[in-house]
Amino acid sequence: MKEDLDLYFKTNRETWNKKVAVHSASSFYDLPGFMSGKSSLNVYELKALGDVSGKSLLHLQCHFGQDTLSWSRLGAHCTGIDISDEAIALSKKLTKDLNLSAQFICCNVLDTSKYIDEQFDIVFTSYGTIGWLPDLKPWAIMIAERLKSGGFFYIIDFHPIVWMFDYTTGTPLMKYRYHQKEAIYDEYKGTYANESSDIISKEYGWNHGIGAIITALVEAGLHIDYLNEYDESPYDVLPDLIQNENDLYVTKDRLYPLLFELKATKA
Repeated sequence: MKEDLDLYFKTNRETWNKKVAVHSASSFYDLPGFMSGKSSLNVYELKALGDVSGKSLLHLQCHFGQDTLSWSRLGAHCTGIDISDEAIALSKKLTKDLNLSAQFICCNVLDTSKYIDEQFDIVFTSYGTIGWLPDLKPWAIMIAERLKSGGFFYIIDFHPIVWMFDYTTGTPLMKYRYHQKEAIYDEYKGTYANESSDIISKEYGWNHGIGAIITALVEAGLHIDYLNEYDESPYDVLPDLIQNENDLYVTKDRLYPLLFELKATKA
């Protein structure tokens, strides 16, 4: 199994390395707007974290650091982690260009405690993160290790029901189990940020239900403060979404939630 996981992580790292150039040039990430002062953060995480000025913040699976640097602009002392060395290299360049002081480290998120011994006021992760992890138990243990007493963990991500569908055929098709433990392999042209790109994305992912997420965090010693579910998303990254009056995206029938958010505190 270990050999398989090494292959899976290696494949994912290679794909995310290829995505960095495509994503940084895309309108989805709007790097020129970001460099001019536009925040990449959305209403959910801004409301949940509140005033971060002077607080230490660890951002897990940060891609090329836009959210990390957006928190830094709001006064947080930030460290970002990502598996892609290309993403971390760009994160460091953006930090220098923007004259900010965030730190970035390239590693598998599950190995974070091997690279960092600091504890933080906030551990943060968002939008398309835990689906890259085969087992949430070591992830939750790492989060507890990296939190100060009284600190909190916050995640906002796509709802597990979203990942039961195959979107590569254009029309969402329910294909994967809610409690599927086996790795899911996808290979497709383009990325969510630029579907017309010529790159071939090769990805291994895993489905994790809400119960598994909560149980992993509780068993790691964290207290669940709340769990919220939403039938709207700030990102138009799934087929046939429509924009609502709040400039968020929903499915036409609103039959299932698109996002969940969870906050957990370390005693």
